[in-house]
Amino acid sequence: MSGPLDGILVVDLTRALAGPHAGMMLGDLGARVIKVESPGTGDDTRGWGPPFVEPEGGQADRESTYFLCTNRNKESITLDLKDDGDKELLRELVRRADVLLENFRPGTLARLGFGTDVLEQLNPRLVTLAISGFGHDGPEGGRAGYDQIAQGEAGLMSLTGPGPDDPQRVGVPIGDLLAGMYGAYGVLAALVERERTGRGQVVRTSLLAAIVGVHAFQGTAWTVAGQIGRAQGNHHPSIAPYGLFHCKGGSVQLSCGNESLWRRLCAEFGLDPEAPGMATNGDRVGNRPQVIELLERTFADIAPEELLARLAAAGIPAGKVRSIDEVYTWDQTLSQGLLVDVEHATLGPLQLPGPPLRFFTPGPEGETETTRRDHAAPPVLGASDAAVRAWLAGDR
Repeated sequence: MSGPLDGILVVDLTRALAGPHAGMMLGDLGARVIKVESPGTGDDTRGWGPPFVEPEGGQADRESTYFLCTNRNKESITLDLKDDGDKELLRELVRRADVLLENFRPGTLARLGFGTDVLEQLNPRLVTLAISGFGHDGPEGGRAGYDQIAQGEAGLMSLTGPGPDDPQRVGVPIGDLLAGMYGAYGVLAALVERERTGRGQVVRTSLLAAIVGVHAFQGTAWTVAGQIGRAQGNHHPSIAPYGLFHCKGGSVQLSCGNESLWRRLCAEFGLDPEAPGMATNGDRVGNRPQVIELLERTFADIAPEELLARLAAAGIPAGKVRSIDEVYTWDQTLSQGLLVDVEHATLGPLQLPGPPLRFFTPGPEGETETTRRDHAAPPVLGASDAAVRAWLAGDR
C-alpha cells in the first residue's frame, strides 16, 4: 500500500511550514520526497521550541516537536546552494524529479542559479510549486511572509476573536497550512495535465491567496452585498442559533441550520418557535443577543453531558469543545487513522498525527481499504546524505 503517488519523485527545498506541509501531503500519498536542508542547521523549524524531545543521548540530538509535525515520509540531505559541487548535485536531482517545491522569497532561487528558465532546461517535465508570502508579483510581491502577519493582512484576524476590537489569530498557523494544501492540490493538477501535454509547469500560491481563498461567505458578503464582516466570538454571523452556549458547569455547541431544527430544539425544551423576534432565521440573527440569553437561561440547570444527550435525542447537531489531549484519546479520532506509529532514528517509537485522507477500492463484496499504513518518521538532519549521493553517482 505505497500510495497513489508511488513513483513520483519530489525535491523539497522548502523550510518552516507552508512548503514542508505540501511536501508531507505528497509523501503521505506515496511520493518519494527528498528534503534538501542547509548543512549544520537544517530547516528553521528544527530550532523552534520548546517543546523539544531528547533521546537518551542528551540535548545535542534533541528534536523539536514543531519539525516533527510536518516532515514525516521524507528523506533528508544537506546541500549548500552556494557551493558549486552541491549545486551540481541539485541539478542532477532536478533532472530526475517530477516535482520541485520552493518557498524562498521571490527571486532568490533565480539568484542561486535555478530560475524557472534553468529548471525548464534541466527538466521540461518538471512541475514546480513556488509558495510566497504575498504573491510573486504585484506592488508587494517581494515581501517576506509569516503566518500571523498574513492572517492580519488577509483579513482573517478581523473575523476572529470575541469582538471587532479584539482581533485574534487562529490557534494554528492556518495561512501556512492552507498554502501548503492549495500548493499540493495545484501540483496534483499539474501532474495530471502533464499526462496530456508531456510538459511540466510552475504552480504559484501564497499565504495571502490561501487565506483569501477561504473567506467563503465573508468574502461575498463584501464583494456582492457590500457588508464588512467583523469578529463575533463563538456565534455565526448568518445563522442563529449556531454557536457555543453555556450551561450548568460547562458549555456545549449547537447548530440550527434550518427552521426544522429550530422547531425541534424548541419542542425539546418547551420554547415557543413563533415567539416575537424568533420565528425565522433572519429574525433570530437580528436578535442574536436575545436568542443567546434565552437558550443559556434554558440550559442553566442542565449539565453538559445531559444537555448533549437531549440535543442528540432531538436530532440537533451538537458537540463539546475538546482539549487537544481529549481529541487524541477519542475513539472516533482513533477509528479514522488520525494517529500513526513511527520509529524515529534517535527518539525511538513515536505517535504522530496522521494523514486526513483514506482510500478505498470498491468491489463486489464491498470496499477494501487501500490507505497507506507504513509511515516514515521525520528524518534527522542529513539522514539520507550518503544514500542519495551514492544513488546520484551510480546512475551517471
